[in-house]
Amino acid sequence: MCLMGEWGVALIAAGSALAGSLITGWFTGRAGSSQAAAARHAGDRQADALLDTVRATLGEQRTIRLLDLRRQTYVQFLHAAESAILTLRAGEGEGNDRLALQRAFSAVLLEGPSEVARAARKMVDALRADLSWDDLESARAGFVEAARVALQKAGES
Repeated sequence: MCLMGEWGVALIAAGSALAGSLITGWFTGRAGSSQAAAARHAGDRQADALLDTVRATLGEQRTIRLLDLRRQTYVQFLHAAESAILTLRAGEGEGNDRLALQRAFSAVLLEGPSEVARAARKMVDALRADLSWDDLESARAGFVEAARVALQKAGES
């Protein structure tokens, strides 16, 4: 009987160990799943933050490229207009100054904004009308001011 009692105790101990292992394993599995879900969620948040940073950086770079292109367009128009003014006033310069001015003006029309395009049109019209030096200088100053304002506004947005 003593042998049966030992077997009984051994079976109870084994059953308890097995039940304890199953319960511990189940809780460990649940905790592991929760930790994995939390880690996955944290990873998703990190990935979203990284994507937001990349998007913001790309947006800023795009704005800088657009501002640079716009600035180059305005400078090109200003150079062409000044060459046309010199040709008109001094009789010096190249014969294709008006063609260069028209091309640069077309670029300003495309690049905009409308305030700058209007100021550029005034300058081209002043050149075509052979207005006084003061009128040309006034038109030039108007274009420069409109360009500065447009570049400043575009840089702030």
